[in-house]
Amino acid sequence: MTPWVLTYEGFDVRRERLREALCTLGNGRFATRGATPDGLRRTPGTYAAGLYDRLASPVAGHTVTNEDLVNLPDWLPLTFATPGCDHFRPEDADLLEYRHVLDMRAGLLARELRWRDPEGRVTRVRQRRFVSMADSTIAALETTFTAENWSGPLRVRSAVEGDVRNQGVARYRDLRGDHLTGHATGVEGDLTWLTATTRGSHVTVALAARVDAPGKAEPVAEAARTVTRHVLDLVEDETATVTKVVALVTSRDPAVHDPRSAAVRHVRLAPRFDELLTRHTTAWDRLWECARMDVSEPEIAQAVHLHVFHLLQTMSPHTADLDAGVPARGLHGEAYRGHVFWDELFVLPWLNLRFPEVSRGALRYRWRRLGEARAAARAEGYDGAMFPWQSGSDGREETQTLHLNPESGRWLPDTSHLQRHVGLAIAYNVWQYHLVTGSMPDWCAELLIEIARFFASLAVLDPGSGRYEIRGVMGPDEYQTGYPGAASPGLDNNAYTNIMTVWLLRRALEVAPSVPGVHHGEPARWADITRRMRVDFHDGVISQFTGYADLPELDWARYRGVRRLDRVLEARGDDVNRYKAAKQADTLMLCYLLTTEELLGILDRLGYPADTGLIERTIAYYLERTSHGSTLSALVHAWVLARTDRAASWDLLVEALRSDIADVQGGTTEEGVHLGAMAGTLDLLQRCYLGLEVRDDGLRLDPLVPDRLGTLSLPVRVRGVRFEIEARDGTVRVNGETLTGGTGRTFTFDQGGTIMAGTGDLGRRIAHHRERLGLTREQVAERASVTPGYVEYLEESPGAPTASTISRLAEALDTTSDDLLGGGLDRPPGQGPAAASPQLEKLDREECLRLIAPGGVGRVAFNGSHGPTILPVNYRLYEGSIVFRTAHGGAMDRDLRTGLEGVEIVVGFEVDRIDEVRREGWSVLVQGPYHHVPDEEVAQVIGADVSPWAGGERLLHIRIIPQQVTGRRIHGL
Repeated sequence: MTPWVLTYEGFDVRRERLREALCTLGNGRFATRGATPDGLRRTPGTYAAGLYDRLASPVAGHTVTNEDLVNLPDWLPLTFATPGCDHFRPEDADLLEYRHVLDMRAGLLARELRWRDPEGRVTRVRQRRFVSMADSTIAALETTFTAENWSGPLRVRSAVEGDVRNQGVARYRDLRGDHLTGHATGVEGDLTWLTATTRGSHVTVALAARVDAPGKAEPVAEAARTVTRHVLDLVEDETATVTKVVALVTSRDPAVHDPRSAAVRHVRLAPRFDELLTRHTTAWDRLWECARMDVSEPEIAQAVHLHVFHLLQTMSPHTADLDAGVPARGLHGEAYRGHVFWDELFVLPWLNLRFPEVSRGALRYRWRRLGEARAAARAEGYDGAMFPWQSGSDGREETQTLHLNPESGRWLPDTSHLQRHVGLAIAYNVWQYHLVTGSMPDWCAELLIEIARFFASLAVLDPGSGRYEIRGVMGPDEYQTGYPGAASPGLDNNAYTNIMTVWLLRRALEVAPSVPGVHHGEPARWADITRRMRVDFHDGVISQFTGYADLPELDWARYRGVRRLDRVLEARGDDVNRYKAAKQADTLMLCYLLTTEELLGILDRLGYPADTGLIERTIAYYLERTSHGSTLSALVHAWVLARTDRAASWDLLVEALRSDIADVQGGTTEEGVHLGAMAGTLDLLQRCYLGLEVRDDGLRLDPLVPDRLGTLSLPVRVRGVRFEIEARDGTVRVNGETLTGGTGRTFTFDQGGTIMAGTGDLGRRIAHHRERLGLTREQVAERASVTPGYVEYLEESPGAPTASTISRLAEALDTTSDDLLGGGLDRPPGQGPAAASPQLEKLDREECLRLIAPGGVGRVAFNGSHGPTILPVNYRLYEGSIVFRTAHGGAMDRDLRTGLEGVEIVVGFEVDRIDEVRREGWSVLVQGPYHHVPDEEVAQVIGADVSPWAGGERLLHIRIIPQQVTGRRIHGL
């Protein structure tokens, strides 16, 4: 078991489609399934984020219109043939060796094979491919041939195939899938190109290809494909290599005059395969620096890496600027037609803590469709914005009206558009983004308020009970679509919908004062709903919906292990709506999204007094009645059991981690991975098992990491501050500091990333010296002429005592005032209280240089590859220049190395010294060119004795030549 590699040995036609999905390569803009470049039993697919098209099809006497994520032209085909033989096909070849190796760290798929042709000639073939994470338009395939026991000509044929259809899902094959039309092809020198247009959305797609190979190329443009032929003169035991470089451009892309010329230009300017690969792997290195999640158990580590890998191939920094949502099945296949459901509820919380700009892009996708959501609400007689259960290109409801039951072969009405709770998921993600980034842009607030208006208008006051009710909806459990025998679908008072509506309206009340256009009386009605929403109970548990208690029990002994009960029962003439049976978590989703305190607080506010026993009973009740017909189910149940049944939680986590690798749903993964379940397992590790909760005052950690997980190590970024968290053997370390004081503590943070366990640096120093001397708080209080309660306050809370108190405390603790105040300790400034009457003094250049001359910690600011970047460094002033160390090929080196001789990059360098207690200090800003110290001068610079900020082998010396130097001193007391 190799944690970073997924290997498939041999050729198994029954498992090829699953392998294709799990070996998909992508960059967030487009992705290509892991289909072989040759053979007959292959399901190729290339999909661009957000590129949809609609077609109408006759179904069961009806005409239905479906919108699909379009399968784009196939750029992979590359076949080869030995003299006198047919082209190689793995299905009927004499394979001596055959394997696929997916390198997740590098984003590289390799195929290695040896085959013997009918004449006994043995040829070794090694292929490598990638979809570039560095240049989002580029993909490449390298094929290396070695003739092991023969010499002679090998025919190679490379193609781009435009005559493709959406046919990757068997149950959709009766529907039209011919989305591409108007094909055109051409040859420009040694390049070929192909264009096509989608039938309904009229998006033009262009692919250009360059084939680099020994000998003369024969490029040909055919009706709907391009072909390039080569003949390689192989010599026994020598290698020959053919590489194909492809560019994919669409008319939806920014900065494009026309797709064809742009694709041709991209591929013409693209370097050779090895350089493209280096750029690609470097880009992946940068992603892994932020996305790393390390566990020491190898099998779990492999699944974790695979989930991170596929998540980033669907939602990468390239996606941030696209108008694309979170497709439930990734860019890995055609299941669910590539639509956007509620899966972002499980995806964005993980992205928020690493790539908030990508989360922001997904929320912008929803905001851009706010007008369509408003129109949908008005059409149904509601206020605000009603987002669709399935979304695609423009935000209309794309949920199918009919669906096929493959068990019975019957087309049945589909009423899942009644899952109005998708709006709650969007609002929840807006709020989570706000907590992690500290930002609530106007458009985010608008989203939240408009969704709140919709759910408030859904709530109808029942005069008999005096309670608000929400009627005619579906909850997350898709088995329960309506009441048995009812004339219309939908359920009343789904607990998840009603309680999350209360949660939403309380958030809306917080935001409303800053949002223009909130009508007079709206907040009062929202507040009333949050006190009088109806929730049903039965048998000491929360009822999933009104009337749930009246349903009979299913014969679980007969159907245990059947995941899709709805299909099996319908095929037998029965209806799952008749029973207390769930496909996945519904009521228990409340325990997934809300803390125990939040859920109990909402129930108490509604006048339903409850305790933790209610939650524990509810969890146990629904677990016994859930078939886990969704990959999300094991994930959610693992979360809700994490603190009450650790063994069961672990087993469910393992199932969730294996759900796609092992295809536990039986044939669904081959149609596309389950992106929500993949991201959700990662979020479970970080937020549930670490108990990581982002609050307004910082991070709350309440860890309970399973022993079998081993070490869990990961970085997160909250409000621009990076935290390295490591949990092992019941110990948690944050940025190298062991956290003590029990669980459930809130660890606040300052802008420099300093962790403070509910205290400030002053408090920690007081506690340190008190413990050093073996004194109690009472003894310190007596010596310093303060109360013991004040000593406790200073140790456990950020405080600002007077200078005379500091002096007395220092004397009591046998130290100095400077030591208590951090004198001699060098760290970035915190967020101490501002001075009452601050005065700024402008510093001249000489004074600025004198202040920074001793060296210490500073910050380098520059425009990096992912935007403005600020990094801490240890520095020294050496012969008038600022000198520090970093790593060759590291983030700073890559972002600041132009490769152009004579080009200077000007950076900013800042040093701050703030005394938080005295509320005074100074700040110096240096601006000047950034240079690598030449090798011949390194020996002299070493004398500056600079140690790297991050430690380790960081041997690249950098210097900044001060050109502009400014500074300010602040006087507080």
